[in-house]
Amino acid sequence: MLMACYTCASLAQENPVPLAIEAWVTTPDRAKLFEKQPEKLLFSEGGRGRGLPIIIDDSHSMQTIDGFGFALTGGSAELMMKMTPDARSKLIRELFSAEANDIGISYIRLSIGASDLNSFVFSYNDLKEGETDFNLEKFNLGQDKKDVIPVMKEILKINPGIKIMASPWSPPTWMKTNGKVKAGSLKPECFQVYSLYFVRYIQEMKREGITIDVVTLQNEPLNANNTPSMRMSASEQADFIKNHMGPAFAKAGIKTRIVVFDHNLDRPDYPLSILNDPDATKYVDGSGFHHYGGDMSAMTLIHNLFPDKNLYFTEQMVTERPGTTTIDIASQVKRLIIGTMTNWSRNSILWNFAADPLNDPHTDDGGCSMCQGAVTIDGNNYTKNIAYYVIAHASKFVTSGSVRIYSTQKGDMSVSLTTDEERREIVRVAALENNEVLPNVAFRTPEGKTVLIVANDTYNISSFRIQHRSRTASVRLTPGSVGTYIW
Repeated sequence: MLMACYTCASLAQENPVPLAIEAWVTTPDRAKLFEKQPEKLLFSEGGRGRGLPIIIDDSHSMQTIDGFGFALTGGSAELMMKMTPDARSKLIRELFSAEANDIGISYIRLSIGASDLNSFVFSYNDLKEGETDFNLEKFNLGQDKKDVIPVMKEILKINPGIKIMASPWSPPTWMKTNGKVKAGSLKPECFQVYSLYFVRYIQEMKREGITIDVVTLQNEPLNANNTPSMRMSASEQADFIKNHMGPAFAKAGIKTRIVVFDHNLDRPDYPLSILNDPDATKYVDGSGFHHYGGDMSAMTLIHNLFPDKNLYFTEQMVTERPGTTTIDIASQVKRLIIGTMTNWSRNSILWNFAADPLNDPHTDDGGCSMCQGAVTIDGNNYTKNIAYYVIAHASKFVTSGSVRIYSTQKGDMSVSLTTDEERREIVRVAALENNEVLPNVAFRTPEGKTVLIVANDTYNISSFRIQHRSRTASVRLTPGSVGTYIW
């Protein structure tokens, strides 16, 4: 894309950009951890300033943003329910409120039944061996009523508009070919009852005051190594959607959106085959991805082929060694905020919300023993880990309903205007390829603010410029740091 010049006054629009920029910064030495800078940066008219330019064009808008957050696993909720009410309330407010220094998490992922980060495995229709319940007469939210639901109700008091995605790790064992919580497939004769299982879950959660905005059909359908887990091929998922779940949702008046795949970016063929099925795709809102394999550009590939379908980044574990004196913030924000957003995702959900100092609880034989939480809960106390700061740089300011707007990306062309040295009345024009621009992404919020997130993943660049309309601001950002800039 060829963007406007660095200094050209033709960028001016009717409503001038405010002069002051608020900055929140994290540095790799932990001297600043998502810290509001005491002095605001100032825009000036024209002027080249120092460093490479990031040009913001808010007339060029892309996808709408739903939010940023974590998976509230059963284990997370279990730990939170063991806290005193006051301690739990403090934790919830700091993470889900947008006031003062709180970070305003706006998206939560729940597991439908147990995930591998529960203390034990359960579903909402557990039966004795050999029994079946095709009418779902014994359906019950069970364990969730003791931890996930009470915590969600407290979260909703702080942030009633939070988006909620739900994903199953396994259906009840009586619906599976191997009769076990791990691996196996969905019995063909159970496709219909399993679709009704989703309907009941959404309806029962609604009765609890919890609206499920999105469901995925199976967490990691190509991974049968977790406890619980289940294999589900693309053809099975397409069959399930078009012949069972889609019609069941329509009949019950369920408005919850259906998202396919929910696995790694190295297999775009899986969701593409479903989106290419006309009978299945009419029920499908979009595709969900993790980044334990593949490249973020797979989402752009799918967007280019199916621009009417949404993209969701549904899981990624991010960990650090407890007590480390540094934080690898730039690479993770580059990947999980900038990378997801510039490849058309509507959200970014990282994995576990909370664990204890031993990364418990988790299931045996396939439960994740290294899945550190965004916060570590130790009794009534909690500490913040790298995933917390990654999400904070976006969640506090890029509110639900924000829209991604153009900002200079690597490889984009810009125009430079310079005055001829011999004939001052002549202006020279040069087209420049931006190969060293810092990784970044920009948004326009519903409140009319512009938000720019920049990750300095270099070893030697310490300054850059923000150019918005006819104004320019010079910014210093040390190598390895991340800055969020708001005006």
